[in-house]
Amino acid sequence: KELVELGIEHVLLFGVPDDNKKDCCGSEAYNDNGALQQGIRKIKEVAPEMDVICDVCMCEYTSHGHCGILTEGGYVDNDKTLEYLSKIAVSYAKAGADMVAPSDMMDGRIAKIREILDKNNFKNIPIMAYSVKYSSAYYGPFRDAADSAPSFGDRKTYQMDFRSYNNFYREVEADTQEGADFIMVKPAMAYLDVIKSVSKVTNLPIVAYNVSGEYSMVKAAAKNNWIDEEKIVMENMYAIKRAGADIIITYHAKDIIKWLSN
Repeated sequence: KELVELGIEHVLLFGVPDDNKKDCCGSEAYNDNGALQQGIRKIKEVAPEMDVICDVCMCEYTSHGHCGILTEGGYVDNDKTLEYLSKIAVSYAKAGADMVAPSDMMDGRIAKIREILDKNNFKNIPIMAYSVKYSSAYYGPFRDAADSAPSFGDRKTYQMDFRSYNNFYREVEADTQEGADFIMVKPAMAYLDVIKSVSKVTNLPIVAYNVSGEYSMVKAAAKNNWIDEEKIVMENMYAIKRAGADIIITYHAKDIIKWLSN
């Protein structure tokens, strides 16, 4: 209700189940009465005009904190994980989601989710692909809040290496061919060059995710009176927009809309 009153029309949801509901296959993610599914239905009840986008991943739901199904050797089984991701996407669509946003970085997941959504009569549900998602230290505050850090190892085998220059082209091309409707770059501020490069190679709308670490550094500096929070945030947003983003996902959203309306 607060967001509607402010004029915010879009939300991106993440589910955080109780620890005792986490298991090896993230079953709470595709439970039709799970935390996120209940959240979708409640939002549609109180604000039916709100555009609800749902993150599709398994890290918040698995007992091990990785984004997919593990093999006996402790590696993520890409192909097996696709079956679960598509089940999650369908469950969210059934609950009333307007869009799904797979963030897992498994190969082939856009095509698989598109196929299963279509088979279940959700042909009009678009897919916002986390196409260019780096293995980044900037995710730290989110992982703490969502209790989704890996219990062992890291995600470098399926997220992108920030030291690489050109591997994002392949990811964008693959997701586009598989049927993505939006292309995301994540994080945003440290990857303005990537946003700019991606904007030159795709006609799809480009989404930039201004992530938790980027947000938290600004908030911490503002709390210590080291910076002018409003001016810094707005400068950051215009930098992201100038780099080529059509859509910005940010935790600053409520503050921004208040500043813009003054």
